[in-house]
Amino acid sequence: MFKTQQEGNRVSKKGKFPSQQSLSLSLMPLTSPKWLQCPSLSFTIPTSLFQHPRNSSTFLCNYCFKNKEQTQSWNGLKVIRGKKLLKDLTTWGIGGVCNYFVEVFDQTQLLSAIRYCHVNSIPYIIIGKGSNCLFDDLGFDGCLILNRIEFLERIDPGVYRVGSGFRFNQLGVLSCNEGFTGLEFSGGVPGTVGGATYMNAGANGQETASTIESIDIVTTEGAFQTLHRVDLSFGYRSSPFQDMKDLAAITAVTFRLQGSGSARKRQQELLKRRRITQPLGERSAGSVFRNPSSLGVSAAELIDKTGLKGFSIGGAMVSHIHANFFVNIGGSTSQDMLNLIAFVKDKVDKKFGIELEEEVLYFHPYCNLMNKERQL
Repeated sequence: MFKTQQEGNRVSKKGKFPSQQSLSLSLMPLTSPKWLQCPSLSFTIPTSLFQHPRNSSTFLCNYCFKNKEQTQSWNGLKVIRGKKLLKDLTTWGIGGVCNYFVEVFDQTQLLSAIRYCHVNSIPYIIIGKGSNCLFDDLGFDGCLILNRIEFLERIDPGVYRVGSGFRFNQLGVLSCNEGFTGLEFSGGVPGTVGGATYMNAGANGQETASTIESIDIVTTEGAFQTLHRVDLSFGYRSSPFQDMKDLAAITAVTFRLQGSGSARKRQQELLKRRRITQPLGERSAGSVFRNPSSLGVSAAELIDKTGLKGFSIGGAMVSHIHANFFVNIGGSTSQDMLNLIAFVKDKVDKKFGIELEEEVLYFHPYCNLMNKERQL
């Protein structure tokens, strides 16, 4: 959700991530894909940061965590320094320690957290349930803001205003149980309402955008705005928020659903099929790659036809059940997962001439050096 623009040793960040061509690839692990994600705000980079991340494993301990395990209070927020493990906040279970960590439970606290990062020149990331993202074992040099804005309001029959940190699958089950259609697919989708909106999550012929009436956001300038669906353009796994330069975060979404006597039954059927066709009991991040557009073939089919089901690198493995799900079979490092993704992508390209596009996001530990958050 934020963009990084390098100007010498000065970095300014606002808006959406730019194209992968603008990334500083020399700073990446050689086997890493070109999909580094790093929302952040403007601040000055020490010259010492310009080095290969894998040769600077002591940086996060010696530079960022000088005040390790401190707890600070700021405008009613509890800011934890240097001890929150990112692997405990993500569905993949991978990631080191973040420099700053704060939980927010309403939009006022969220705005305070963003202002805290502004005032202290700290890069930040906002996540929800931690699906569809990969953090590095070296951690994150910045502040991780955990979105716990989880309220639900029933405005009218079938009209729900929901906090962006509310579980998307919980909303799907609740709405179907109350007799409304449109979110049957979401019953098995991990992540939050904010993340589903940002990515326009979808499956089984349904997508999030078709059910949205309006979206509340906070800008990087601290202004709250309500945007109406009719004024927004969504696409396959894309939304206008990915290109919104002044977006800080989605805070709430209003859904308008239609009545249906069969919604609950259909959702139960979809959930039953999902349990059979996806590794729901394993540590995954959902689909790793987007399905190629207009080709009539899914990413999972391409990977399966390449013979890579069950293939593993270290603790990272292509699922035996669904080829587009990569699982942490125990002790996977971020580099294991990066290597596996790069290997699979290369094999599919060589066999079919199709370059798969990653759906999951990788957050570089030195995000201030990189470009390209979605709320996850």
